[in-house]
Amino acid sequence: MSKPHVIVGLSGGVDSSVTALLLKQQGYQVTGLFMKNWEDDDTDEYCSSKQDLIDAVSAADKIGIDIEAVNFSEEYKERVFTNFLQEYQAGRTPNPDILCNAEIKFKAFLDHAMSLGADLIATGHYAQVRENPIQAGNYQLLKADDGTKDQSYFLSRLNQAQLSKTLFPLGTYLKREVREIARQHGLANAEKKDSTGICFIGERPFQEFLQRYLPRQPGIMRTPEGKVVGEHEGLMYYTLGQRQGLKIGGSRDSNGEPWFVAAKLMAENELIVVQGHDHPLLQSDGLVAGQLHWISGQQPRTNWVYAAKTRYRQPDAPCEVDAVNDEEATIRFGQHQWAITPGQSVVVYESNVCLGGGIINGAI
Repeated sequence: MSKPHVIVGLSGGVDSSVTALLLKQQGYQVTGLFMKNWEDDDTDEYCSSKQDLIDAVSAADKIGIDIEAVNFSEEYKERVFTNFLQEYQAGRTPNPDILCNAEIKFKAFLDHAMSLGADLIATGHYAQVRENPIQAGNYQLLKADDGTKDQSYFLSRLNQAQLSKTLFPLGTYLKREVREIARQHGLANAEKKDSTGICFIGERPFQEFLQRYLPRQPGIMRTPEGKVVGEHEGLMYYTLGQRQGLKIGGSRDSNGEPWFVAAKLMAENELIVVQGHDHPLLQSDGLVAGQLHWISGQQPRTNWVYAAKTRYRQPDAPCEVDAVNDEEATIRFGQHQWAITPGQSVVVYESNVCLGGGIINGAI
């Protein structure tokens, strides 16, 4: 009996290429699929999609599998980029990669793969999926074994139907092992640099990109006490905790510490800045989140110790879910959290199991 047909999202990077290679070695029928999600400025120096497609085709050829290219740019603009702009315009800081996974890579891509007769899909994400050992038919999202590369944070809005059809072959590998496998099998992208940042922005200056869609709206930059220390370009170009790009010089009564964005007053069009990384306005005990999504379909327990992240690169922080209903969750942390940012995602974990989370409405 032949193994299932798996369609692998081939991005041109080493991770997805090794994913396809491993699955083929395991006896699956494997097809590659290259997703084009952005085309507004495809000839721009910052857009790498042409080279990525060349690398994906090269990897598929070396592995010995067919590859198809599909254009999801319309779906991406409608489901991800529109939300991205709306959130920035509202003064929030969204995480489009989380929405891209839920709406494009594991929805549009999954639907397309199923229409081609696939049984499963696979991606090069560093995460794991398993059937719940105490609840048959319910699937869990787990952290990757490589804690430095774990991407479960970005997958926290996946649902049961998506997880039941998904394989993450790299979940038990370290990144260095993945590169070594690629080298051993002669994959040309074995040393290719990992892509970073928001997929449609790439390496370009962020504010320059945003100004194409959201024009400048200058206003004053002041301290909490009311002292004007500069002018901002538009509140949507700044995020809480931001240090770079404030263009505030030293002043005679300044304490010499760096400046950070502490708040955005949307109605007044004022940016509040403070000095010092540990300023009280940058510290919070908890948060309120909305647009909740729990992977198991069940809300977490209250008064139970979990861990949570409010940004990807942050260590897990012990927390309790103080209150939760269908609309909102209140989460309290054991220690102060720095620069909790509306629009970002809070993701809750129980040990190495990702429970899901929500979009941060505000700090408390």
